[in-house]
Amino acid sequence: MAKAAQSDELRAAFEKHEGETHGQVERLEQVFASIGESPKGKTCDAIVGILDEGKEIMGALDAGLLAAAQAVEHYEISRYGTLKCWDKELGYSEAVKLLDATLKEEKNTDSALSQLAESDVNIHAETAQAA
Repeated sequence: MAKAAQSDELRAAFEKHEGETHGQVERLEQVFASIGESPKGKTCDAIVGILDEGKEIMGALDAGLLAAAQAVEHYEISRYGTLKCWDKELGYSEAVKLLDATLKEEKNTDSALSQLAESDVNIHAETAQAA
């Protein structure tokens, strides 16, 4: 999505979050270690569907790319929030702390994308549509 973005600000937001994602993967590995489990990769059909939807609009306006990115963020917020709640109930305090850090990053990214949409990207979409 970063490569397809026309807005420098949107591209920078995508690239920033990609960097954060690497830290989130490391944090998830720590979560598994803290509960005595080994991480195993699994394809998430929901995320694959959201990403496929995003690929369909890669050539479209930045507003569409941003909307697809926020759909992923909302899914991640939901999942990290649920995992944090479950780990809290199970008494995995270290996992809760790690998941909370990731949850905060995801919420911050969503907020930044919303601000970008409202201040720049959606305005350009309206202008392009009017032209």
